[in-house]
Amino acid sequence: MSDVRFPRSVYGTGSEPDPRFSLANERTFLAWMRTALALIAGGVALEALGLDLQPAFRLAGSVVLIAAGLGLPILAWLEWGRTERALRATSPLPGSATSILLTVTIVLVGGLVLLGIVFR
Repeated sequence: MSDVRFPRSVYGTGSEPDPRFSLANERTFLAWMRTALALIAGGVALEALGLDLQPAFRLAGSVVLIAAGLGLPILAWLEWGRTERALRATSPLPGSATSILLTVTIVLVGGLVLLGIVFR
């Protein structure tokens, strides 16, 4: 029986790295998954709790959080694959696109909540 692992685009590259590095990459991926769940939960809570914020800004903040929570797993999966390929090819590790999404999301939602407080 052949060793077929998914995705082939990752595991068909280079040679097996030290398992500690692959497992660290997987833990990072799982951390991004937890962050995505927290973003979705935060977006639901922001709207469901009906805080005393200007409703349009509260809704916008909720939508941004939920949308980021839906997009983050896709970026995390792509980043996991890029990192694993780099490990297998003994190449420098790529930068993090997911960090950029998270930074923009937090700043945007923080601004929306601030505006929601100011304009209530």
